Amino acid sequence: MTIQYIDRPEQLPLLCEQIQQEPWIALDTEFLREKTYYPKFCLLQIAAPGWVACIDPLAIADLSPLFEAIYNPDIIKVLHSCRQDLEIFFQITGRIPGPIFDTQIAAPLLGFQENPGYAMLVSSFLNINLNKAHTRTDWTQRPLSGDQIQYAADDVIYLCKIYTLMCQQLEKLGRLDWLESDFALLNNPELYQLSPENAWLKIRGKNKLTGRQLSILQSLSEWREQTAQSENKPRNWLFPDDMLLELAKLQPVNLTDLGKIRNINERSVNRYGKILCELIDAARQRPPKPLTEKDRSGKKTQQHEAVMDVLSAVVRIRAEQNSLNPVILATRKELEQLLFGDPDCPLLHGWRYNMAGQELQGLLQGHYSLSLTPDSVAINPVTSAQ
Repeated sequence: MTIQYIDRPEQLPLLCEQIQQEPWIALDTEFLREKTYYPKFCLLQIAAPGWVACIDPLAIADLSPLFEAIYNPDIIKVLHSCRQDLEIFFQITGRIPGPIFDTQIAAPLLGFQENPGYAMLVSSFLNINLNKAHTRTDWTQRPLSGDQIQYAADDVIYLCKIYTLMCQQLEKLGRLDWLESDFALLNNPELYQLSPENAWLKIRGKNKLTGRQLSILQSLSEWREQTAQSENKPRNWLFPDDMLLELAKLQPVNLTDLGKIRNINERSVNRYGKILCELIDAARQRPPKPLTEKDRSGKKTQQHEAVMDVLSAVVRIRAEQNSLNPVILATRKELEQLLFGDPDCPLLHGWRYNMAGQELQGLLQGHYSLSLTPDSVAINPVTSAQ
């Protein structure tokens, strides 16, 4: 298949016309972000049955006509593990190009493990082993070689074929519409932008801090996110998470104390030390934002473990009935999320809610009961006494 390499604005109208004629297109991006906060958009690949194009955003300053075509709501956008690709679209346009079909999200409904890699799907559906020669390519460098362009184009060429086969199999199983709400969740802008004031929520270990320590962590996390964004640097280049936790615990009040902390970066101390000490001092004087119920939950008791064993039994039953691996339907961690009322639990959304989550919630709320025989477990609605 001939690859259209688009690196001049006058080439865009014909490509946009091609896109508008398709019911769906496959999309992929190449980018770099090892040295930046925001991904550096280097290449966009688009394909549909019969054609493929690679668009060079480093050569074309204004891609708005192309985005207008891609964002057509009548055209399904097919991607694999789409979060970082959609982050780039959101960064440029402030919008998400729905509707979306993510093959990584869909694959478990066909018996694959959770979050399967693209290479696994290509091998399983097409019996092709992906060429990994350009995995570490610096996509900012120009000109791109023919091999690099072919490597990038192959991703969407194969994605087209996988999508077609996947839809056929999902439709045969009656599961194609199960994914609609899962894909709809991908339109949430909060997935692609982290507000600095909420950056602390991403740090593991925050639930072990005291009130004053938590207030300091929240303040330092917000500052780090703002600084990383404004300087376009990876946040961990400023201070990694474990260093923020250490600062929250030790609470240095001056540059001398700050410099004594083990493994702290001297250059960062020289550049940011004064503001860090000021932030720590101010945060010590105010109460922290409260932890969520999920983070507040303490160590599980034996009763909690027993309840999760019961929930797990229901998961195994429903998974077997639908020819799924139980881990795809719900992991032990996700059952814990459900038990402690985490609204982000996957069992409360999409096809998992319809298959098992609603029943599991009903069990926890006393609306269902279990009855046992040596060979089976039955789930029964609880009827009110007359």
